[in-house]
Amino acid sequence: MKIEYPNVALLVHTCDRYAFLYKGFQIFFEKNWNSEVQCSYYFATEEKDFAFGQFKNIQSGNGEWADRLALLLKEKIKEKYILYFQEDMWLTSPVNKYFFDRLFALAEQHNWQQVKLHSSNAYVTKETDLFIEGFNVSQIDNKGSSFLMSHQVTLWNKEFLLKQLYKKEHPWRNERRGTQRLKKLNPQIFQIDYFAENGQPAYNNNQNLILRSGYYTVSINGMLGNTVEPYIKALLNEDEHPENKKYGLQLQHHYNNQLTHDGLSKPRKVDIFKRIKNWFQGK
Repeated sequence: MKIEYPNVALLVHTCDRYAFLYKGFQIFFEKNWNSEVQCSYYFATEEKDFAFGQFKNIQSGNGEWADRLALLLKEKIKEKYILYFQEDMWLTSPVNKYFFDRLFALAEQHNWQQVKLHSSNAYVTKETDLFIEGFNVSQIDNKGSSFLMSHQVTLWNKEFLLKQLYKKEHPWRNERRGTQRLKKLNPQIFQIDYFAENGQPAYNNNQNLILRSGYYTVSINGMLGNTVEPYIKALLNEDEHPENKKYGLQLQHHYNNQLTHDGLSKPRKVDIFKRIKNWFQGK
């Protein structure tokens, strides 16, 4: 019997400069994600080839963050909803299939435009009468919340997400200006405490949570932050998987030596006077 998948694409949106992180995402996704969650899976690079498991590699070409994402949504992904991840979001604990089954069905039923799936004290929320596996589907107070446009794990209506992507916006500008645009628009946005992002507690009025997952963002300004430490420790203990242990050693080397993801030394900060002097000297 043919399985009819929900109209959802799990998209991992990456850049080629961060290719060093791809394997880490893969390892901890495969350890914790439930492969029975029914959706399409896309791993989006610029020009590099990278695919694993259920994931299909799609490519955006080079360009600014918003332009690359918009091209993927318009030309490469047919599904109505986007479950958005980035390559530095490494899972920490198992994912509940039934939570996502119910989430996808409710999103379609109610035509939800944006459902944030991570916990953050940036959001002011109010309780609704809807629960999924004990998690309250809380509505965000747009005026009182700090950020409405964010790139953490979120279920988006694809067309609504496309409208938030202005040409040539880098990710930080998109979050900042996108938040301002959404505050003016004042759409209905929901938030669920499903993923503990970077150790954040659950903030909503939830009931008897069945299974809560989580992830840490391991990248800070193009280098590994201290959130990578438990992942390195786990990989170095994988004697039965030598490739994983080898990757753990590579992560440890980058972290200890403050290397960028493409293996370069941390850029030195140069004050304004030094920059002017270098400019005059043609450096």
